[in-house]
Amino acid sequence: MTMTREDNNRFFDCIIVGGGHGGAQTAAALRQSGFTGCIALISAEPEVPYDRPSLSKEYLAGKKSFERMHLRPPDFWTSRQVELMLGRRVTIVDAAAHVVVTDFGERFSYGKLVWAAGGEPRKLSCPGSELAGICYIRNKADCDALVEVLPGAERIVIVGGGYVGLEAAAVFREIGKEVTLVEALDRVLARVAGEPVSRFYEAEHRAHGVDIRLNSGVGSLEGSNGRVKSVVLATGETIPADIVVVGIGITPSAGPLIEAGAEGSNGVDIDEFCQTSLPDIYCIGDCARLRHGRGIRIESVQNATDQATTAAKAICGELKPYDATPWFWSNQYDLRIQTVGLNYGFDSVVTRGSPNSRSFSVIYLKDGAVLALDCINAPRDYVQGRKLVDSSARIDRDALSDTSKQLKELGPEVP
Repeated sequence: MTMTREDNNRFFDCIIVGGGHGGAQTAAALRQSGFTGCIALISAEPEVPYDRPSLSKEYLAGKKSFERMHLRPPDFWTSRQVELMLGRRVTIVDAAAHVVVTDFGERFSYGKLVWAAGGEPRKLSCPGSELAGICYIRNKADCDALVEVLPGAERIVIVGGGYVGLEAAAVFREIGKEVTLVEALDRVLARVAGEPVSRFYEAEHRAHGVDIRLNSGVGSLEGSNGRVKSVVLATGETIPADIVVVGIGITPSAGPLIEAGAEGSNGVDIDEFCQTSLPDIYCIGDCARLRHGRGIRIESVQNATDQATTAAKAICGELKPYDATPWFWSNQYDLRIQTVGLNYGFDSVVTRGSPNSRSFSVIYLKDGAVLALDCINAPRDYVQGRKLVDSSARIDRDALSDTSKQLKELGPEVP
């Protein structure tokens, strides 16, 4: 069921803010855990919860319809008695009064609050960043706006060499567009992957016709009649552009919680049960920062859904600390990279297989223990490597690189 604007000043046993994977999973996990109270899910988007990673992949490429991206069947929300409040933003949280206020001026009281608002794409701030034709890929509206202008665009400049930028580059090349990718650092994927992976993907994209510019900051954008026409690099070089697609990360959507007094700087700090420093308020997903352990935010579907389950169980009285092993994936051309673990702090890598075969893995080590794996078209390594990560296995480097043996055969740490 969907609420109207007039339904105001109501009490909900649990209010969920955010309609992405985390918010949707929170509602489902609450019901699965036996929560019988009334639930409201407030989402800034007008659409029912959907699979957002598909936006820069199959949806942008026109290979998947939006209906196939729904996270739950249409009747799920009604059957689980979850009230959807779509197209609304929570702008104020009164933690003491247990009240939230939306941008429509609506006030809703809550028993428990789960903040799963995700993040907003970081915007360019250089001269010309207000021009039309500058696109982001964070939600369906962003992607629809991009798809609408694609037919009339031949030259596309992508700013940012992370996964979103690379996925978009692959889609644009597959439909015959001229693509230049601009990255400020000295390699793509510099923040998430080791150099062997970066160099492999640079070579693949160049082989597919992408012009990759490394160590290239954007100085300004130039336009005509209010629309972008070129990107001017910090070096002064000008690159013609009919469209500029920006993928330079996100800013966590945590303002109302921070203003309400929640601890946190880069997002909202949470404990091992996803609780914030404010009473009866939980935070999960892209905008949540784990206080314990690594003290980082993790931007992934896995993290959002697993934290949702942790928060839901905690609300229902089952305190089970969050300790899931992170995993990620990306599809580009006929390549699928699957990552398990976090490589932060690694001091060496082992390459298993040859990048020339387009099927290999990079294993990240710290003090000889396995931290993480990046597996490119190597699903068996990905599945078996999880046990190496979970056990912080210490295995001889030569054995790790020996593709004649499966990872599950190596060492007593991997049964």
